[in-house]
Amino acid sequence: MEFENLVTLIKTVSDSKLTDLKYEENGVKIQLRKRQEGVPVEVVRQMPAAEMSALPEVSAEPEGKIMNSPLVGVFYAAPAEGEESFVSVGDTVKKGQTMAIIEAMKLMNEIECEFDGTVEEIYVANGQPVEYGQPLFRIR
Repeated sequence: MEFENLVTLIKTVSDSKLTDLKYEENGVKIQLRKRQEGVPVEVVRQMPAAEMSALPEVSAEPEGKIMNSPLVGVFYAAPAEGEESFVSVGDTVKKGQTMAIIEAMKLMNEIECEFDGTVEEIYVANGQPVEYGQPLFRIR
């Protein structure tokens, strides 16, 4: 796939409601994912090393560490309805601190912070279903 076609593909996915796309052709694999807001967050392209030198370096990875969902379920930002969220953007967090709850099969699973830092982004809204491996938080 030529670079111009790749740029067009990225723009098309960004402008659509599509949140995830995987494409493979002649040994070239492309995976595009975007945040709920519609901003591309990950671009993965695998190809022979000879073609790699022709592409400019582009980093779509945000700074910080991403905490992903350890299970499928419903995301809850607070311990109960009407209560304050466990964390908000800008909060300083410690490893082991409760960040959210994911309800799976009528069990409430506390999601603990995996590292110390500051909450830079929260990718999921309260009450939203989440998939295994889906990004929940970005900590820096």
